[in-house]
Amino acid sequence: MDRELTKKEKLKEKKKIFYKISAGILAFGGLVTGIVFIFENGINEDKLQIATAERATMESSVTASGKVVPLYEQSIVSPVATKILEVYCEEGDSVSMGQSLLRLDLESAEIELRRLSDEVSMKNIELEQTALNNETYLTDLEMKIKTKEMSVNHLKAEVANEKRLDSIGSGTGDKIREAELAYSTALLELEQMKTQLVNERKAHSASYKSKQLEGAISQRNLHEMERTLEDARIKAPKPGIVTFLNKELGTSISAGEKLAVVSDLSHFKITAEIPESKAGLISVGSIVKARFNNNILEGKITSISPQSQNGMIEFNVLLDDDKNKNLRSGLRANLDVIFDVHENVVRIPNAQFFQGPGNYNLFVKVAPDKLERRYVTLGDSNFDYIEVINGIEPGEEVVITDLSEYADKRTITLKRK
Repeated sequence: MDRELTKKEKLKEKKKIFYKISAGILAFGGLVTGIVFIFENGINEDKLQIATAERATMESSVTASGKVVPLYEQSIVSPVATKILEVYCEEGDSVSMGQSLLRLDLESAEIELRRLSDEVSMKNIELEQTALNNETYLTDLEMKIKTKEMSVNHLKAEVANEKRLDSIGSGTGDKIREAELAYSTALLELEQMKTQLVNERKAHSASYKSKQLEGAISQRNLHEMERTLEDARIKAPKPGIVTFLNKELGTSISAGEKLAVVSDLSHFKITAEIPESKAGLISVGSIVKARFNNNILEGKITSISPQSQNGMIEFNVLLDDDKNKNLRSGLRANLDVIFDVHENVVRIPNAQFFQGPGNYNLFVKVAPDKLERRYVTLGDSNFDYIEVINGIEPGEEVVITDLSEYADKRTITLKRK
């Protein structure tokens, strides 16, 4: 005999029925969604970037990264080991050419300068003494030669006299031979003295030149020390802004240590780097377009480093408008270095999908509501455009949004909201 259900049991039964109906509805909804997902091959058009291919001139370029730096920037280093005694300005101060920035302890350098000055004076005195000694010695030797020439002439006359006496019977052959021997001996001695004079002149000239060289070296050392001492009086080499200053009073400074940097912040250039593999595409004089903060400035490459560092080649760009108000030291810039110009080519806007020249699967709009996958060959590029070698004709609309997830689809249906 059936018994009547309690309220609690009736509520429980109603919940079971509700859960079954809900599960059925959810299952049906999932089935419908799956069917739609499977059979519907579409994408909202407003989610795509669609560009029209055009025929035009295109500049091929290679990209590089760079940084804006002052056109003129000079580091001032200490030429001697010393220490800082006084500081005359602060970082950020404007300075004029020749304005003092620091005072260093230059006592040792000044002592060395006096020593070199004394050495130069001593060398000059030694040079004067050498010249005087040489002149005295050579003059004495010349006088001896003149005396010897007079003696030779006298002996020559004696020979002639003995021969004359012998011709009249008053002389003898022995006296003639004695006179001739004395004359020949004196003549040889004269030649020897003349040769000695020539050699002594050369020797004394070499000695004098050696002393001159020693004096010149001492003079150069003095000038170098004077220049070093002048450099040690730390001054601004040109008008500019102090962008770095060592202000540690009493700090020991090594020779060659940086003390200050003065920059011209009214004119700028760009230091940049490019992968070594692309360095062959750039050269001195190449036109560069620098992009930063929605601004574009043109310039030219002025120098390229011959060395590679960590696989990168550094180069400098001189801007046409190097005092543009938007330029700031340290500002990062994206560079397009133009290496070729193509006339009358098909081009499409550059986009993230492009990874370099080669073959790509791109979708082309072939109907108001249909995209078709196209095998396309792309060539050179610049920041704005990509060269189309084949696969797309001028006037065709191309999707430049990355659709790699649809790579297996031959067509895609366009949907509009």
